[in-house]
Amino acid sequence: MSTLTSLLLVIASYFTSTTVLFASTLPKHDVEKEPTTWRFGLEEIEGSLQHIYAKAFKKRIEEKTQGAIDVDIYSYGTLGESEDLTNLTAQGTVQLAHASTGILGKRIPEMQVFTLPYLLSHDGQRNKRILSSNSTLYGVLGNALIDQNLRLLTLYSEGDMVWTTNELIRHPRDFDAFKMRVMSAPLNIDTFRLYGADPVSLPYSEIYSALQSYRVDGQSNPIFAIEEMRFYEVTDYMIWSGQQKFITSIIANQAWYLRLPADQKKALRSTITEMTDIIHERQEALNHSQLNTIKREKPDMVMLTLNSQQKRAFKQRAKPVREKYIEMTGKQGKRLLEALEKAFDTGP
Repeated sequence: MSTLTSLLLVIASYFTSTTVLFASTLPKHDVEKEPTTWRFGLEEIEGSLQHIYAKAFKKRIEEKTQGAIDVDIYSYGTLGESEDLTNLTAQGTVQLAHASTGILGKRIPEMQVFTLPYLLSHDGQRNKRILSSNSTLYGVLGNALIDQNLRLLTLYSEGDMVWTTNELIRHPRDFDAFKMRVMSAPLNIDTFRLYGADPVSLPYSEIYSALQSYRVDGQSNPIFAIEEMRFYEVTDYMIWSGQQKFITSIIANQAWYLRLPADQKKALRSTITEMTDIIHERQEALNHSQLNTIKREKPDMVMLTLNSQQKRAFKQRAKPVREKYIEMTGKQGKRLLEALEKAFDTGP
């Protein structure tokens, strides 16, 4: 072996050993670090709008953080019912979750503003803008959630709440002796009682069997739920009353959110903002597609939209609920309601 070759081998050996030594002295996370997991719980099944949201959210977060974050998605039922999901988020077992405003309304009375009938606008773009950015909305509800160790990240509509029934309902008198499954938020129960119905609160997973066995005569849910859970199979009518939109929120564990590194917090906030337009478009497309599925699979399903006079009769019946909301929530609730009525232009 020549002197030159020997010298080159010594030099190569020196640089190799130096590189290994340098790498071994680096902090472990700089060499190889396992991604941090964010658990994201859903109130709906795979293929649902919430699942579509979660998948798009996951893709963006993981790209923005270059794999430092891994978002695990838990579909409906994996972690229990909706109430369980909210509790797990408050405890920090789950970092992020969808939480319908009806479910949150049981622990945060101010949230029941979204159960008030005929509050939101018929203009979807207007609803999107107000739900995603109204300062009074996020001030009042955000503070109330923080008291529960929860953080309100965003709100969005999943579409019209539609009544599916086994009797034709066009006027409050048609609800006489009618057993209506409703979400368990107290003001929602009061609303249907004022309409003249007998409201029955049941878990989401029990609605189909309750309709099938005639324990209830109807229920109210957005189109996606009616199609995915096949409620149309066990009812004869779909009725667009204009009463409500189905509003869901995305919440986070407050303590977890505050501990996030600045770059991750920035990625979270920017992704939530980006999703506002995306989910609005996906919601409209999905509801249209799923309504077509219902029409195709049950062509004899009777579908009708109440006219303005019929809607007015229901709105008049439900007026006491507005005052009960204010009585229940005090000055903050009154401030929120009046701000939203002004923003949506739907005041009494």
